[in-house]
Amino acid sequence: MATTQFIGTLDELWRFPVKSMRGERLTEAFVTEQGIQGDRAYALLDVETERVVSASNAHFPGILECTAAFVDDSVAPPVRITLPSGASATSDSPALSALLSDYFHRETELIATIPASYASRQAEFFTEVGLALTAPTQSFMDLCPLSLISTATLASLGHDRRRFRMNVIVQTEGDGFLDNAWLHHHLTIGERLQLAVTMLDPRCVMTTLPQQELPKDPSILRQIVERNSQPIGMGKARPCAGVYASILQPGTIRRGEPVMFG
Repeated sequence: MATTQFIGTLDELWRFPVKSMRGERLTEAFVTEQGIQGDRAYALLDVETERVVSASNAHFPGILECTAAFVDDSVAPPVRITLPSGASATSDSPALSALLSDYFHRETELIATIPASYASRQAEFFTEVGLALTAPTQSFMDLCPLSLISTATLASLGHDRRRFRMNVIVQTEGDGFLDNAWLHHHLTIGERLQLAVTMLDPRCVMTTLPQQELPKDPSILRQIVERNSQPIGMGKARPCAGVYASILQPGTIRRGEPVMFG
């Protein structure tokens, strides 16, 4: 009989409807094989370059100051994008592209279909590190369907948890980068959701960028480099904080539920 071991409790649950924008803190969520339903369902497209926009793109400063939230809890609701000025439009509004283009001073569109170039870059990463491709095919999550991090790792780094834009934050006991030990394990959250932790979460410059009242802080990435550079698959060492997981069995999860090995 398989044994289980208590890791902690689900402390925070986040969904980011539009890649690189601020998201929604949830009390419960349904997790499909693609990840949290609605997470990174949309992204911005830079029309000139035909590339998916990331917060690290110099042409799109301020994207982390924009908020994206679904308008209701129906099966496929529109998402509302709100700019720092308070101006907003929904994904089904013909005014949205103009609103975004005016804000970024660059022709911009909201998209819900992954371009071939984006999928190709994901595939190149997995080939480089010698791992099987686990990137979602129906969302703009970077590498795997779900991201998780422990409060021990967050406390070890000592920075605001919003910097890391994780789906699941697990309240844990202990010190240090505890979630490193979750790699290659199966996790269960609540009654049904089962996960396979497939890789550590390599961090990038996004953790250092300003958002809300948080200033730009390049020291964050340097700290992760110094304290938790780990190899990804067969690839080189990268600064890591948190883990990525694929979905073995979908299910609904809620804040306060137990997180278990096995």
